[in-house]
Amino acid sequence: MKTDLSAYNNSWYRPGSLLKRIFWHYTNWIFFKTGFFPFYGIKKFLLKAFGAKIGKGVFIKPFVNIKYPWFLSIGNNVWIGENVWIDNLANVSIGSNVCLSQGAMLFTGNHDYSKAGFNLCVEKIVIEDGVWVGASAIICPGVTCKSHSVLTVGSVATKDMEQYSVYTGNPAEKRK
Repeated sequence: MKTDLSAYNNSWYRPGSLLKRIFWHYTNWIFFKTGFFPFYGIKKFLLKAFGAKIGKGVFIKPFVNIKYPWFLSIGNNVWIGENVWIDNLANVSIGSNVCLSQGAMLFTGNHDYSKAGFNLCVEKIVIEDGVWVGASAIICPGVTCKSHSVLTVGSVATKDMEQYSVYTGNPAEKRK
């Protein structure tokens, strides 16, 4: 089968009103994807105003990109490092005491390469309490990182991670 991008159709996907998405796009660009506003309180307030559920003690460093805050839930005492990208086309749930290190990427969307129209596919991501996602690591759609699991630097989680385990590589495999 050959890919035919003229057949692509994601009209079924409705992530929110156009006006809401436009306002968030500019808010994200001005306050999150920049180093000009390092103030955590303003960022938490804005995320909540756009529908995110945010706990206490959440630190969001500069240059963070969040696709749709209304699909985001963050527990208490969470660190989100520089250049983290939360591409949440579907729900992303982040538990308490989680560290997303710099450059980590969470992707809830992908495309079905086996279909000519390259169909959009979306699945949630769940990151349970105590998880550490290393720098430049990637979590793919549909993955659950169970309690206190670790995804090491530059690794790619393509399947669920067991609790109290360390995963490394591409694709990430359990090491400890």
